[in-house]
Amino acid sequence: MADPQEHPADLPECPSAEGSGLLPAELRAWMLVLAATGAVEQRLRSVVKEKLDVSHDEFLILCLLAEQPEGGLRMTRVAELLGRPKTRLTYQIACLQHAGLVTRRAVCGDKRGVEVTLTDKARRLLTEAAGPLAGTVTQSLARFIGPDQREALRALVPDLAEESRVESRTD
Repeated sequence: MADPQEHPADLPECPSAEGSGLLPAELRAWMLVLAATGAVEQRLRSVVKEKLDVSHDEFLILCLLAEQPEGGLRMTRVAELLGRPKTRLTYQIACLQHAGLVTRRAVCGDKRGVEVTLTDKARRLLTEAAGPLAGTVTQSLARFIGPDQREALRALVPDLAEESRVESRTD
């Protein structure tokens, strides 16, 4: 795990959440969220490709489907939730289907409706990759954001919350 005080040379210093710049607090906070998200996505892309052999966008589709307790989702709903054009989603779903990670089926009573569901292969791969993927997220956040921002995110990211408890016990 990266030293919480360490900042990599290739990343700018995290701006202060309390800054005295021109932006109101809401915009400043949003910019911090976007910057942290970008840092996570950048590091996650290579781990996703290595562990699952899919693109980052395809990985997001798999994650969305993995969170469905009952079956799958209609493709229109996936596009809506991910903010993706339906044409781009159709291509990504076709790639995932070709890899044996999702299935598509027609929705009863709707000629144009298509539901997408994870396969057992996808569930197995996601389960196997969960540890390294979660670790990448945790390390990326710990390396990018400052101590104050990291404290605020600890409650949202389980591994960071656990890291905080471990650090407290060892201090």
